[in-house]
Amino acid sequence: MIRGLAQLLKSNYGIEIKNMDYYDAAFTHRSYVNEHPKEHLDFYERTEFLGDAVMQLCVSEYLFKRYPKMPEGKLSRLRAAMVCEDSFSSFAKECHFDEYIRLGKGEEKNNARKRPSLLCDIFEAFIGALYLDHGKPTVVKFLNQVVFPKLDEGCYNTFFDHKTALQEYLQKNGPCKIEYQEVWGKGPDNDRTYKMEVSFNGKKIGEGTGHTKKAAEQAAAFEALKALQQN
Repeated sequence: MIRGLAQLLKSNYGIEIKNMDYYDAAFTHRSYVNEHPKEHLDFYERTEFLGDAVMQLCVSEYLFKRYPKMPEGKLSRLRAAMVCEDSFSSFAKECHFDEYIRLGKGEEKNNARKRPSLLCDIFEAFIGALYLDHGKPTVVKFLNQVVFPKLDEGCYNTFFDHKTALQEYLQKNGPCKIEYQEVWGKGPDNDRTYKMEVSFNGKKIGEGTGHTKKAAEQAAAFEALKALQQN
């Protein structure tokens, strides 16, 4: 099963595995090792330890460069929002890493493959394996494909108040009228997605989507602010 990982990484991320041993360890749970003692296997925990440190460094460096005027306290809080169990377990599922974990029979029956804490660990272990196999530049390339775009997609809008930032930016030259309007809402009640647009003095300046109207408004404000600042 884990051999299919090589094709997935090459097809989806342009990564060619050089040393499969790193990834074998990164995707192997202790329970699987215990059930296969004659194979003398390694499990993911040491590689996870390394991956955690690599993620802290890469995310810190990215945020430091992207937000040159953001104070240390806010940088730390944003990094904590990105480098956490919820984020990493989500990335692991998005990358289909859950399909390649080697588990013992008991853990498999207990549905450990879907356990957020394990998915988080496996994602960090993968980053550690990738670092050992290719070095930091390839890790950063992977993060640029999977993790860092989430900022632009509004996944961390709960950390930023883009609506306030947009209002402050537009009101520099005096009072103005800023309005948010729902474009559409789709999906069932428990998994609904909304699209909102923001207008300035009657002219549309941005739009965004989110799983709540407030999140969609924040995404729209972010897009508007980004476009205004580029002009």
